[in-house]
Amino acid sequence: MQEDGINLLSIIKGTGKYRHSRRHDCVMDFLPPSMSEFKKAIDNNRWYLNFTSPVMLSTMEDGKIVRGLAGIPDEGPTILVGYHMLMGVELVPLVEEFLRERKILVRGIAHPTLFSQLTENQTNEVSFLDLLRLYGASPVSASNFFKLLSTKSHVLLYPGGAREALHRKGEEYKVIWPDQPEFVRMAARFGATIVPFGVVGEDDIAQLVLDYDDLTKIPILSDRIRNNNEQAARMGVRLRADMTGEVANQTLYVPGLLPKVPGRFYYLFGKPVHTKGRQEMLKDREKARELYLQIKAEVQNSMNYLLKKREEDPYRNIIDRTVYKAFSATVDEVPTFEY
Repeated sequence: MQEDGINLLSIIKGTGKYRHSRRHDCVMDFLPPSMSEFKKAIDNNRWYLNFTSPVMLSTMEDGKIVRGLAGIPDEGPTILVGYHMLMGVELVPLVEEFLRERKILVRGIAHPTLFSQLTENQTNEVSFLDLLRLYGASPVSASNFFKLLSTKSHVLLYPGGAREALHRKGEEYKVIWPDQPEFVRMAARFGATIVPFGVVGEDDIAQLVLDYDDLTKIPILSDRIRNNNEQAARMGVRLRADMTGEVANQTLYVPGLLPKVPGRFYYLFGKPVHTKGRQEMLKDREKARELYLQIKAEVQNSMNYLLKKREEDPYRNIIDRTVYKAFSATVDEVPTFEY
């Protein structure tokens, strides 16, 4: 405990030992990260932010697109609904920029396997699970979603889940969502504001060379994927088992990636969609579905916009950005395309 860099409070929070009752509640027992924890995370991830140089755009109520997060509502409950890039590579810049610019802690909802004993057994001293807990992530469930909205949180939601984050070759920037409007009626119940967003850039940092279909053709890897997912199922970790279609395939695995000379990440948060006063969606499934499809289309349109506009960015390549920063800027000041 006397070693440099060891923070007892961080360990207590990260391992879920802090609680108000006999049973730990990941939502109600959560303590936000301290300034020292935030600075440490920034320092640890600085190389990643430099490599990806994220461009964050948001949309004001009048429809104007601005750089930064000024278009994000100050108050919750707010649901950020968007596209999950390959292996969730967009998460770190997103969460840290919300904290840095707006002092908003985004509460993620993650796959239950990431919180299971299976994950803990395969990690080292400071596990990925500890980091998830430290920054307020919760296992995806209706009850946790309910609690987060009831506490007026800013919630990060990926309807595509693991299937979207572990997509196949040729599926990059394809929105893979379920048919059911899972989150819309819950949003209407609390009068939450929904902010759809798109993000691109996964193909600028790596090429997907081995996807699920490729790996399952290799016997030893196929067996490992099957065994790990069967073990998770035996531990009660089952998600969307009652659904059909592509989104029902929530199999977890590690794809084979070939790194590239880094490009850039681009985020576009759309115009906020207000559900306050729209309680009719609680009973009218058709109206809820209409809003759901509208939000889904907005996410896809945002990505189409970013894919087109990034071609106009003179600093998309890390070499050009490095030259620019060497003379005149920090990582968050590098210009981009006109919007």
